[in-house]
Amino acid sequence: MLPYWLMFLAPALLAASSSSVKAPIADARKAIVWDFVWLSLTLLIGFRHEVGGDWASYERMLDNTAGLDLGEVLLRGDPGYNLFNWISVGLGWDIYGVNLAGGAIFSFGLLTFCRAQPQPWLALAVAMPYLVIVVAMGYSRQGIALGFTMLGFVALCKGSNLKFAIWIALGATFHKTAVLIMPIAALASSKNRYATAAWIALLGAGLYKVLLEKDADNLYRNYVTADMQSEGALVRTLMGAVPAIIFLVWRKRFQLEKAEADLWTWLAVIAATLPVALAVTSASTAIDRMALYMLPLQLVVFARMPDALATPDPREGKRTAVADAPVVTAAILVYYGAVLFVWLNFATYAHFWLPYQFYPWDGSF
Repeated sequence: MLPYWLMFLAPALLAASSSSVKAPIADARKAIVWDFVWLSLTLLIGFRHEVGGDWASYERMLDNTAGLDLGEVLLRGDPGYNLFNWISVGLGWDIYGVNLAGGAIFSFGLLTFCRAQPQPWLALAVAMPYLVIVVAMGYSRQGIALGFTMLGFVALCKGSNLKFAIWIALGATFHKTAVLIMPIAALASSKNRYATAAWIALLGAGLYKVLLEKDADNLYRNYVTADMQSEGALVRTLMGAVPAIIFLVWRKRFQLEKAEADLWTWLAVIAATLPVALAVTSASTAIDRMALYMLPLQLVVFARMPDALATPDPREGKRTAVADAPVVTAAILVYYGAVLFVWLNFATYAHFWLPYQFYPWDGSF
């Protein structure tokens, strides 16, 4: 368990030691610091050995690309991920080459996203227990798709619908479900909304034709009519609903630019309704997969919450702050530390992550 706790405690301590919510410590934005963090995360994700519940499945996917030519690889489902498999097999890098490349993409997307927040270390600490340790180290394909999605969210917050669409399209080549995020650009767009909706619809239709059409029936049967169940889906959707509701209730306090406010408002509405959707349908796996794309909302809300609650909204006159920033930061860190503790010790499938093993060492941690 030690590596997992170190992964969480390192950014948690840096977040706790930040002297000001509005002015994070200088090192927080130094490129060399973040380069080191990126390299560390890439290696921990990429060189993990037999870590994650789908490890055997990913090894079978790797073996299935052996002997195929490039054209055959690109015509299979999730062509981006299969291309990584094909290249890694050709180079003799086995599953570790795939995981290393995927870890590099995910980590780059995550750290780019964290650095766009006012409290980057706090955002990173929030990401560790589930987004990094569970998703990136367990669901390799969707982890890569989430890395691209976070890059897309950063682009969309800066007003670039085109870059958002490109990042999401790339993510969809690793996990088809990323296509579901494409309409967010139309919903969050404040300029040329109808034109944006039109070209997003065309791009979405093209991605559906290329990536989803041949598998649509199987996906519908597996995720909807077959009532696939995802254990723990209720807990995970509720974890996403809590920050969503916090954001919707105190949205004015977060003082976001319009493009950012529109984006996170729509994602908060979706995240807040997922537990309700889970209660009225038995297709928990489909909802659980959608909930994964709502995970970045937790980083946005909790990285801004100390400042949002500690600084009175100018429109609220002389009303006092809700809570002191250090207290809010400490509470967030304690909460996510508890999440990690509970998951490592009590989650049904945590044993697939334990102990952490690092290739090529024989030792485990």
